[in-house]
Amino acid sequence: MGQDQTKQQIEKGLQLYQSNQTEKALQVWMKVLEKSADLVGRFRVLGCLVTAHSEMGRYKEMLKFAVVQIDTARELEDADFLLESYLNLARSNEKLCEFHKTISYCKTCLGLPGTRAGAQLGGQVSLSMGNAFLGLSLFQKALESFEKALRYAHNNDDAMLECRVCCSLGSFYAQVKESMKIALQHGDRPLQALCLLCFADIHRSRGDLETAFPRYDSAMSIMTEIGNRLGQVHVLLGVAKCWVARKALDKALDAIERAQDLAEEVGNKLSQLKLHCLSESIYRSKGLQRELRTHVVRFHECVEETELYCGLCGESIGERNSRLQALPCSHIFHLRCLQNNGTRSCPNCRRSSMKPGFV
Repeated sequence: MGQDQTKQQIEKGLQLYQSNQTEKALQVWMKVLEKSADLVGRFRVLGCLVTAHSEMGRYKEMLKFAVVQIDTARELEDADFLLESYLNLARSNEKLCEFHKTISYCKTCLGLPGTRAGAQLGGQVSLSMGNAFLGLSLFQKALESFEKALRYAHNNDDAMLECRVCCSLGSFYAQVKESMKIALQHGDRPLQALCLLCFADIHRSRGDLETAFPRYDSAMSIMTEIGNRLGQVHVLLGVAKCWVARKALDKALDAIERAQDLAEEVGNKLSQLKLHCLSESIYRSKGLQRELRTHVVRFHECVEETELYCGLCGESIGERNSRLQALPCSHIFHLRCLQNNGTRSCPNCRRSSMKPGFV
């Protein structure tokens, strides 16, 4: 298959994909991959296959095509192709909760010499790195990455990128509705699952448990289908809180146990902290002192490991309803502690603290 025919078949596959004939589009692209000798065409069709499998939540297949694409990029010896392929490797590993690998590939992207694609893909690199840092509960680094991603989105009028960053940061109800609309239009299963989870959390916070439960069930179904283990943890935590609200404590503990296994498997310390905190309150209400002490100890261990405490007073963040302040360097303190300290630079890293933000 020559260069012109390769282009025609790639375009045919795109038209089928855009008209929601996904399986037919995949068949066309796979034939191109088998028969085309055009390296650039093969690189492009591999990118189409990576994107399609990502949006369908088939992350292992996504990773398989990303690995083939990086080999093709190396044959082409082009910095733009290398950047795109390393980003696809990073995104594939992020979806599979391989967060350390994600960060490594993102750093490779950022370390490549100046490329034409850098301005377009830099936001995606920052978003993927932010999600990986968040997955590892490295909050300051996650905030820095998300801020960079938002700057890319605003500078390039990229609504989809901004939408994804908002989902990662947590968003208001109106933003979730807009995100869900975009996800349905694009057939983006992972984003649909995130939106369903956000809807469920909002209904739970409003006390509407009858609406929250089916939203959690729908989110869990998609999260399980696409293999998003961290998403499953968040769903189970929400379900556990619903059972606590209904005084069904044994059912809550069952959901917590399942979530804790997944959180430890993924290595997400923040989720483990939240689960220990909820377990602590349940065992306190049941009067089971031995189990209570176990979870109190594990909760404080998680606080230490995630550095979730004010760098000035040493108090755990979240123990009281205190206003917090995030400095441009992404270090977080109690607002009252910074005001009493009187310094104009970050007490941790000594960087200038102009234009702080509140969290």
